Amino acid sequence: MAKYRCGYCQSDISGIRVKCAECKDFDLCLQCFTCGAELGPHRKDHSYGLAGGSELGAFDSPKLWTLSEETMLLDAVEQYGFGNWEDAGGHVETAVPSECEQHYINYYIQGNIGKVTFQTETENKVIDHTCPDGGPLSPSLTVPVTPVDLSLQEQQELGYMPFRDDFEREFDNEAEATISTLSNNYDDEELDITIKLMQVDKYRLRIKERERRKRIAREYGLIYAATSTGAKQKAQQPKKKKDEREFQEKMRIFTQFHLSAEHEAYFENLQKEKELKARIKELMKLRKNGFTTLSDVETFEEEKYKREKKKENRKKTSNLAKRNSMVPKKVVVEEKLDILIDDEDLKDEEEEEETKEMAQLPGYDMLSERERKLCNSIGMTPANYVTIKACIIKDYLQRRQGLPVKIRYPSGLDKTHRRQIMSFLTDNGWIGVT
Repeated sequence: MAKYRCGYCQSDISGIRVKCAECKDFDLCLQCFTCGAELGPHRKDHSYGLAGGSELGAFDSPKLWTLSEETMLLDAVEQYGFGNWEDAGGHVETAVPSECEQHYINYYIQGNIGKVTFQTETENKVIDHTCPDGGPLSPSLTVPVTPVDLSLQEQQELGYMPFRDDFEREFDNEAEATISTLSNNYDDEELDITIKLMQVDKYRLRIKERERRKRIAREYGLIYAATSTGAKQKAQQPKKKKDEREFQEKMRIFTQFHLSAEHEAYFENLQKEKELKARIKELMKLRKNGFTTLSDVETFEEEKYKREKKKENRKKTSNLAKRNSMVPKKVVVEEKLDILIDDEDLKDEEEEEETKEMAQLPGYDMLSERERKLCNSIGMTPANYVTIKACIIKDYLQRRQGLPVKIRYPSGLDKTHRRQIMSFLTDNGWIGVT
């Protein structure tokens, strides 16, 4: 049996030796090779090969696993997944599935490789980096505030919730809308993340300003002053309408720029402006309908008042007739005669007034006399009648041509009115009998 001597330490090599592929007849023992020994023309970065002795294993195991078998085992776990030892054993071929499982767990999970790779003790430390001082996002979490001692009535007036130490409507109440839709997506780029962080920082500043104002209100006793002055003003001022209260609530944001009296004057001026605009709009409408002088407007208002009064009288008479239906007939006969006479006069006057009103509506001059009477009887405006008439005639023509029909009438149209218009158009020859 040939003997080999290490070219560096000159000791005999028993077992596996490292044979240099670039230097002729130059062998090294494993100890010298691991130290990077160099001698003469030989360098440690030369190509090499293993020769002699039995197969070399990566681990000191009872059953020797060669380097090729180790490589096949790692490839099998990567390809088939951890736990699929049946396919892993078929891939290695020289080991059964149970041996593959035991070897992988002992040397790659529980061995030195596993100890370095998998940490058994994990430390979950969450640090908030949104604040410069490293504190939490909301300043109120680190600055506890004693709840305000208010009575139940005062809490209701201010909208104060003592258990939450919060108000129903805070300063900058819509601040949360800045971050309410934010979320982390897997495809976010660096620019997207930067923009989101800027939004979070903006929200933090707005919350900080809210807490600052709340702290000032507590320190200077403004909350108690607000409850007392608010009660006095509520007792002195008349009760406002709902739309005025909503408008005043929208204008609260300008209170930071005004004194109390200035803000009240500002609100009154805005209300006056609103009323003047409504009056101007009303006068423009009257001008459009042909009224040019204030005397004409006064006459129109008087006639309108009389017409509404007559409508109320008609409702009263109809209610009286219903009540009289419960009275014996002999008593009701004389009253009915008077009611019928009054009703005839009222109907004639109402018809005249309704025709006058309808004559002012757009599209009235496009109707014939019969169509005007029809619109007057069913209480329909000329514009709606013309639209429904066009829909019915178009529907009829499409049916005659055999085309599929999917007609859509205006929303809110009464079926009885549609039937009356169809029968009217049929009688007058606009459409045929369907």
